[in-house]
Amino acid sequence: MHPDRSPRRAAMLGAMLSVVALVAGGCAGLAGSGPRAASGSLAEAVDLTGQTYVVGSKNFDEQIVLCQISVAALESVGATVTDRCNVGGSDVTRQALLSGDISLYWEYTGTAWASFLQETRKLPDDEVLRELRTRDLAENGVVWLDRAGFDNTYAFVVDGAEATRLGLRTISDMAAYIRSGQPGTVCVETEYHSRADGLRGLQQAYDVEVPRERISVLEQGLIFQSTADGVCLFGEVAATDGRIPGLGLTVLEDDRGYHITYSAVPTIRQDVFDRAPQVAEVFAPIAAALDQRTVQELNGQVSADGRDAREVARDWLAERGFIG
Repeated sequence: MHPDRSPRRAAMLGAMLSVVALVAGGCAGLAGSGPRAASGSLAEAVDLTGQTYVVGSKNFDEQIVLCQISVAALESVGATVTDRCNVGGSDVTRQALLSGDISLYWEYTGTAWASFLQETRKLPDDEVLRELRTRDLAENGVVWLDRAGFDNTYAFVVDGAEATRLGLRTISDMAAYIRSGQPGTVCVETEYHSRADGLRGLQQAYDVEVPRERISVLEQGLIFQSTADGVCLFGEVAATDGRIPGLGLTVLEDDRGYHITYSAVPTIRQDVFDRAPQVAEVFAPIAAALDQRTVQELNGQVSADGRDAREVARDWLAERGFIG
């Protein structure tokens, strides 16, 4: 499932739901508990013995994999870690960080820019991250570490055979097809349907109006199979989801650059960071190793193959030599 990018709800939802979500997340973490991660190359550079961290995440596969990577990495360098993976949506998880219920989690530049800072400017991701680092630290006491090398942005997909048959390669092609009046449903998730920078903005950017009767709002987890099965001709998904190659879906190029970048970055409360700044050295090599293909493969092992996120995370870390 794609990041929940809903704006202006952090305080209200956090107050009402963070306790419930954290209990659920804690239970989920306990269910996947097991032996601590053994030392590897990370431990050769960093020793966090005596430090404690509560690691959280949002409630979809990619985030839970990133959370489990973080848990194992911190364990391998001697830290004591509480697993609170699967806290909830973006607002609830962010509020858990701000309130001190969790110490750190991976956030996306696009989510923080559009939802938390309420920014509408379209800037290169380097500039977005630079501003986030400055403003989030000054305003909220949140430290942004090194960015990973993948972009979990919005994408539209079409069944591969249909894309070839209809000559669909870009979102401009999709817009032209819709304007032509030919049949086919556009399936989107709730957030994308409701946000100004979702479907409404896309229609403006590509000069197309999707008839209401041709829009189907689904949970994103259902959009993949529905597109592969032909229920949806066009499906809005997350670009790094492993079900895209698994189901033979074709990603349409965002040829007008409408969707902003969603780079994943570990975010950590300043008070937690300041007591052991070397924690950044744990995440730097991991972030450098997480490129688009790697994350899509890791996601696919969970979402398409049904593997446990904890096992997927630790197997990958061990294969890279980060942990023992």
